Amino acid sequence: GVYTGLQGQFHLNGMHKAGDVVLGGMFEIHFFSVFPDLSFTSEPQQPTCYGFDIPGFRAAMTMTFAIDEINRNANLLPNVTLGYSLYDNCVKLQIGFRAAMSLISGQEQQFILDETCVGTPPVIGIVGDSSSTSSIAISSVIGSYRVPMVSYFATCSCLSDRQKFPSFFRTIPSDAFQVSAMIQILNHYDWTWAGLLVSDDDYGLHAARSFQSDFVQSGGGCLAYVEILPWGNDPAELRRIVDVMKKSTAHVVIGFAHESHMINLMEEVLRQNVTGLQWLASEAWTAAAVFQTPHFIPYLAGTLGIAIRRGEIPGLREFLLRIRPDPHNNSYRNSIVKLFWEYTFQCRFAQPPAGWVETEAVSCTGQEDLEDVENDLLDTSNLRPEYNVYKAVYALAYALDDMLQCEHGRGPFSGHSCATLQTLEPWQLVYYLQKVNFSTTFGDQVSFDQNGDALPIYDVMNWLWLPDGRTKLQNVGEVKRSAFKGEELTIDEKKIFWNSQSKKPPRSVCSESCSPGTRMARKKGEPVCCFDCIPCSDGKINNQTDSIECTRCPEDFWSSPQRDHCVPKKTEFLSYHEPLGICLTATSLLGTCMCAVVLGIFICHRSTPIVRANNSELSFQLLLSLKLCFLCSLLFIGRPRLWTCQLRHAAFGISFVLCVSCILVKTMVVLAVFKASKPGGGDSLKWFGAMQQRGTVIVLTSVQTAICTAWIVSASPTPYKNTQYYIDKIVFECAVGSTVGFAVLLGYIGSLASLSFLIAFISRNLPDSFNEAKLITFSMLIFCAVWVAFVPAYVSSPGKYADAVEVFAILASSFGLLLALFGPKCYIILLRPERNTKKAIMGRATSKS
Repeated sequence: GVYTGLQGQFHLNGMHKAGDVVLGGMFEIHFFSVFPDLSFTSEPQQPTCYGFDIPGFRAAMTMTFAIDEINRNANLLPNVTLGYSLYDNCVKLQIGFRAAMSLISGQEQQFILDETCVGTPPVIGIVGDSSSTSSIAISSVIGSYRVPMVSYFATCSCLSDRQKFPSFFRTIPSDAFQVSAMIQILNHYDWTWAGLLVSDDDYGLHAARSFQSDFVQSGGGCLAYVEILPWGNDPAELRRIVDVMKKSTAHVVIGFAHESHMINLMEEVLRQNVTGLQWLASEAWTAAAVFQTPHFIPYLAGTLGIAIRRGEIPGLREFLLRIRPDPHNNSYRNSIVKLFWEYTFQCRFAQPPAGWVETEAVSCTGQEDLEDVENDLLDTSNLRPEYNVYKAVYALAYALDDMLQCEHGRGPFSGHSCATLQTLEPWQLVYYLQKVNFSTTFGDQVSFDQNGDALPIYDVMNWLWLPDGRTKLQNVGEVKRSAFKGEELTIDEKKIFWNSQSKKPPRSVCSESCSPGTRMARKKGEPVCCFDCIPCSDGKINNQTDSIECTRCPEDFWSSPQRDHCVPKKTEFLSYHEPLGICLTATSLLGTCMCAVVLGIFICHRSTPIVRANNSELSFQLLLSLKLCFLCSLLFIGRPRLWTCQLRHAAFGISFVLCVSCILVKTMVVLAVFKASKPGGGDSLKWFGAMQQRGTVIVLTSVQTAICTAWIVSASPTPYKNTQYYIDKIVFECAVGSTVGFAVLLGYIGSLASLSFLIAFISRNLPDSFNEAKLITFSMLIFCAVWVAFVPAYVSSPGKYADAVEVFAILASSFGLLLALFGPKCYIILLRPERNTKKAIMGRATSKS
């Protein structure tokens, strides 16, 4: 074999127990340390530690208890005895690093390796370290040798980097999850506006970066301010930070810092009497007893905090009661229990360790009773870091147990080989540690993800202010992440104490949520949580809160008065139920009735000279066509349909052409009769007899019928929802289909009317016995005036008013023709019957001639 030895030893406070396999551990047994001056002329003395830390000692004793419990468990690592080597890191990186090097290299003065240079390493894994900074430094070194390191208190999210820390594991959640857990609480209470105070170290600065990115993404929250707490007591800087807190509108303050950073800030908060704040504490100071005093509680009562998961470890208290120092072992390597004993009983063993400050004290016997003194060691009601230590030890034990159960030829390593205690290499244990999966007696599942992080779980704590002025830290919920359900926040709202008169959660927002019907408008230069609420514009709606955009309604819809939903647009058309439609309908029916009455009068007096004069058949046709003109106006009233759109202009065009054709023929008859009465003009009537008159009316009307047919076939008028006139309503109208067709229809009527007017105007001075020309001239003048005025009025009238203008033009021109042509005749027939004789008519003609 090969003999070798250590170059030197570190004098470290420790505690050791032999075993087949040894686990290492590093704990905060003392708070402070003193390093000697380095003269560089002689070998430096060893550093000394002081300020005994009971919680740190309890964590170390938890590891020894867990190993003792495993050794007594016949189902876990049977036939294998676990040992331990524990060291005090004194909360100092230099000392913690020395402890780690001692663990992985061993402390034996001389040891032997067999010829293959393989053997069981001094420790197969390390439980620790307690701080992130130490864990980063130590793991980066021992990770090169793939020695597994399972921390119970290092939370920096940077340690999840498998490239830098390939053998690092932890049973405490990383700060990334702690930030996520705190954000979940913020989101749960809709606290979107909060201040952030962080410590000036890896713990706080990493958290600040995470908050600034994740708070906005996860719930739309914003940080009103981010302040870095100074190291030590810096009154001016602390005063400035508290002034920022006072001036801010944020009512929630997140403290992501160590207890030592927060204590100085709280003194300044108390000095300036800053009340009304809701504090959200990180796990570093949630359970700090220094704040739970009558001095601070008026300001901190109601604080919500994240705490390491509390667990129960049956039998731990009884185990602690059995602790006894060995008064005969004066080595540094087994000094931890003796140091605790001296601190607790204020006594001293006969030969104190080197570096102990000499004071007068009673001698320790080692048989003192722990229950005789008031000591926090035995308080096992709130085991948090200790529970993580317990899980870390069991994780290493289960990994080792899985490794030893490997069947030869079915192993995971090269050639399907298995690892053994005699040939164990650290990286092989890392392989099994990565796959470990078990549940504690408390019911919590323990396994590691690909980054070495255990399934995270935190307790949510609340600071209860009791009526007698005392403070109680109570568990009100938990935040955890499971493999199947993701992250879950559970809070018992009934248990929470709120430090306000309303006893309800405070509001902390920069701007209140925008109600439906409004949109958020960012304030320039301010965080996204600060905004104005702008009402949605017409035609746009928003049915959600805190939306940055309003949605335009579909074309047939319009925004409600509240702008929170779309409603169908009002449909406008010339209706029978509105006053305008009723008036036009009544007028149309009145004109139709008048035509019927006049027709009845003419039928009853058809044998009288005034009816028979100038072709009574044309008069009857004219009355029927006028009746059709009045009735066709009804097609323009009511909801447009395909058949009404197609029929309205065709009926209008044909009816009016029929009417104007009759008038034109009557005018031509007057002129023909007059010419026939002249010498040599007898042939005039031969070429313009009754058959020719009927044929002329039919031919002229047929032309209009052909125009209408071509129009309907080529570009039929159809119902059309016009949204161009008004933005908030739909005009339901008939699209003409072809403007050319409509223009030709009107142009044809206009040309016939103009021709009738021209011939009537020429014939206006003919003798009365034959002459209707004056009446026709006057009626055509009215007709043309109405329709000339119609064109600009129709073009400029929107929606239903265009239809109303057309109906009015139809009715006005129809009434003009009816009254001008038949009014005087009805007057004579009904009121002056003595003038309705041939003699009277001829007499009038003779007297004028």
